[in-house]
Amino acid sequence: MPRLIPFLVLVLFASRGGADPAIGRLMREGDVAGLSIVVIRGGTIVSEKAYGVANAETRAPLTRRAIFESASLGKPVFAYAVLRLVDAGVLSLDVPLQHYLAEPVSDERMKQITARMVLAHTTGFQNEVMPGQTLAVHFTPGSRFSYSGAGFLYLERVIEHLTGKELPVLMRELVFTPLGMRDSGYVWIPEFETRKVFGHRASGRVAERRRPAVATVATLHTTPADFARFMIATMKGTGLKPATARAMLTGQSAVDESCSNCLKPGSGKISTALSWGLGWGIQRTAWRTAFWHWGENNGEVQNFAIGDRKGDGVVVFTNSGNGFSIMPEVIAAVLPGEYPAFAWMGYERYDSPAKTVFRDIRVHGVLSPAIDKLTEAEINRLGYLLLDTGRIADAVRIFERNVKRFPGSGNVYDSLGEAYAAAGEREKAIGAYERALTLDPANTHAVEMLQKLRAGR
Repeated sequence: MPRLIPFLVLVLFASRGGADPAIGRLMREGDVAGLSIVVIRGGTIVSEKAYGVANAETRAPLTRRAIFESASLGKPVFAYAVLRLVDAGVLSLDVPLQHYLAEPVSDERMKQITARMVLAHTTGFQNEVMPGQTLAVHFTPGSRFSYSGAGFLYLERVIEHLTGKELPVLMRELVFTPLGMRDSGYVWIPEFETRKVFGHRASGRVAERRRPAVATVATLHTTPADFARFMIATMKGTGLKPATARAMLTGQSAVDESCSNCLKPGSGKISTALSWGLGWGIQRTAWRTAFWHWGENNGEVQNFAIGDRKGDGVVVFTNSGNGFSIMPEVIAAVLPGEYPAFAWMGYERYDSPAKTVFRDIRVHGVLSPAIDKLTEAEINRLGYLLLDTGRIADAVRIFERNVKRFPGSGNVYDSLGEAYAAAGEREKAIGAYERALTLDPANTHAVEMLQKLRAGR
């Protein structure tokens, strides 16, 4: 049962400008560098508060004016713009996108894909198109849910073609200016040098800044307050026809309980609490029906927003790959209730056995007995966190422990080889990679690393 922080505590501390000790405790225990929260009540922003630092190395304090990468929270913002164009008759939700922008297709099923399928994540596309990959249809469009950022990028191309305008211009005209979002944009501007937060990896290490030169749905930079203004517009249906506003927050596709990226069929057990609307996730519990979304970039920025049609909501942005570990408690403090969305997202809590072991090693240099409760994958992640912080000897110790517990896994030998290589133990690294390749002959990483190590590189 989560320990709840009363809503009044948050509001009082926000109004007085003091540091909320409960939020501070969660951030310390969860290793979250900075957190900014905006609370909405009755369709109005009632509090804004920033905690922690914008950069853990310089200790520059986080302020309410800080600019964050919104990550996937930019998707519902783009969806809102698309729906405004639907209302204006520029396109239809249910006409195949190939009708508007005829492009060569590698799969005839692409000709079935509509804007509704993109916004409800039923295109059949993969989430991301990685280097060397092409956009592909993995199942019959419209037949089931599988979260796809690639689908939104596809729709972005169609919208830019239809309107003859690039994304930043469109979003300024359709969203930012009408809703008073003065601190939002898609490409890097000089002001961001002093206002944008630095991301932090789950290990706590400060990440390099990304400075987007090309605008896409995925590059929205904004403040929590600006995003809260968008949330309020969503609550009220501002700028949309009533039927369109209702459709945005009405479930369009069912969600499998076991997966968000479901290119292959999941468990087949459909969630009774979660579905997907047009750009937003929909959550139904005994407490409320709410719309929500989350955002993460490279394990360095983690954000969450949730609200309901009554006008209550909360926006939380963090500059940390550990933000989601404390998010359930923070959100439940402001909007008490159940949150099946967090279980579905599958992120680890700040007080999990794995995070406890990492904290004990990093702070006290001791290996907690809790490690015996961890899975192979959890121990491996722990080893990589230690490598990321430069604790190479500790990482070697962890990976060696994993090999003893799971001697039949080629993956753990591969990871041990990486740690030995980082420690300068060339012969041990070669031995570990050879064992990895014996256990898993398809391990191309082990082949590549053996070539480098034997060549003395």
